[in-house]
Amino acid sequence: QVQLVESGGGLVQAGGSLRLSCAASGLTFGMYAMAWFRQAPGKEREFVAGISRFGSVTDYGESVKARFTISRDNAKNLVYLQMNTLKPEDTAVYYCAAKTGIYPERATRHYDYWGQGTQVTVSS
Repeated sequence: QVQLVESGGGLVQAGGSLRLSCAASGLTFGMYAMAWFRQAPGKEREFVAGISRFGSVTDYGESVKARFTISRDNAKNLVYLQMNTLKPEDTAVYYCAAKTGIYPERATRHYDYWGQGTQVTVSS
């Protein structure tokens, strides 16, 4: 049974930082590209960042470029999202997702597995 479990969310002031983690089990982690998405109330799920199977290629949504960094540790089956200079508009539930194949995609339909999400709230 595949499980993706996010952690690290919370409440932070604008300008602050958080690091999210996603622990994967039940799958051959190195065979999957990984990504983070987020969903704010009343909005569609949005691509935040993605990373290729071996971490050599990364992709970011326009609104988080230069502020967020995605990384992975294939030995530990973990993927991270370092979030810096947080803004109130970053407030959302953040989801970890896995897709077969080498490279991440920006559309949700490409992803095979999803975590339950972790709440990030940025106060102004």
